[in-house]
Amino acid sequence: MVRIRRAALGAALSVAVAALSTTVALSTPAAAALPTAAVALGDSFVSGEGAGAYTPVTDATGTAQGFPGWTAPNSNAYFCHRSANASLHRAALPGIQDRFNLACSGGQPHDIANASSTRAKGRQVAAQLDQLRAVGRTHDIDLVLIGLGSNNSSFTFGNVAEKCANRFIADAWTGWWEFWAYLGGPVEQKPCSDADLATAAQVGAATAETTTAVRQILATLAEIDADGQHRVVLQDYTNPLPFDLEPGYHSEDSRDDTRDKFRALGAERYAAGCPIHRASLLPGHRFSQGLGTLVGSVRSTLAAEFPGTDLVYLNVQRAFDGARLCESAGSPTGALATPIRLQDSPNGTVVTSLAGKDKIAIQRIANTCVTYFQTCQESWHPNAAGHQVLGQCLSGAAATTARTVACVRATNGTVTVG
Repeated sequence: MVRIRRAALGAALSVAVAALSTTVALSTPAAAALPTAAVALGDSFVSGEGAGAYTPVTDATGTAQGFPGWTAPNSNAYFCHRSANASLHRAALPGIQDRFNLACSGGQPHDIANASSTRAKGRQVAAQLDQLRAVGRTHDIDLVLIGLGSNNSSFTFGNVAEKCANRFIADAWTGWWEFWAYLGGPVEQKPCSDADLATAAQVGAATAETTTAVRQILATLAEIDADGQHRVVLQDYTNPLPFDLEPGYHSEDSRDDTRDKFRALGAERYAAGCPIHRASLLPGHRFSQGLGTLVGSVRSTLAAEFPGTDLVYLNVQRAFDGARLCESAGSPTGALATPIRLQDSPNGTVVTSLAGKDKIAIQRIANTCVTYFQTCQESWHPNAAGHQVLGQCLSGAAATTARTVACVRATNGTVTVG
């Protein structure tokens, strides 16, 4: 009898404990799902350079840096130029609740795993992977936009653009016998060739650097993403200049850019946003296409290494068709890229016309860009309208089932991704 009573009591206690456990389980709320996020990593073409509406950027010390003034060091975090108009913020991304722009104008593969300030001409921001990990602590990362390759230890987009524009300006204003006017030695006046932009060896080195950086991003995402589900979009670059200039920009005052001194033509092209030799245009497009090949190669290599990763290559080289600088009369009106614009001292007032200026004034204006790069770094980047188009490209890449897609702008302005 005693045994029976104890057994019955034990059974009753078991039932009571089970009931209590069930009650506690039902009364404890399930862990809330993290909000979803889209993140941009990389350089100026995804940070929003050229699009204006730049937001404060948190530097490596945790301080939010607003506009520090035109004479501040270019290393200031603000000059990452993260724009509220960047393509990440303009894309239609159903299901995404929050967006984080961690890219930085001038960003290089080095800056993904390392603080940018630890390399020459870097900015005072933390490694982009550290910034990404911070997002991963509070959000479920579903989409990552990466723009890398145009800046690396071998060449940078800014240096390439500066080289070709400066050669044209020097050719337009300075006779071959007037090199003495330029302190620091002769200035090249011939058009840029392919070798002036990037050699095959340099592109190879840049491809290796970029592959390493993107590999680090994919490995980090695998560690920090809440559900392990995310799409990674590798975007390449669109050239701000056409394959050839609209005929109205070919010559002025009976001079074209194959003559010695063509100041009226130089001033005309500068005002239109395209101070460049016509002979430099095709090498420039081959350079852009080479960057596309670089990004596509990175995608192919890493898709094989990370077969379970949702990795898409977004080709945007034709996203600005018909709306590049000097592709139509009236440029820069209607163009999707910012014109070359300089300042005559770091005062915030851009020089829109070089008409009537002599070579000494031209040199002074050009030197402002060299000394205070922030005064001219927007030049030849997508403007706000251009980032709107790139946002459409990103929308398509986020929704596609394909793994390699091209974003193309038709003559009527329609943008398709396929």
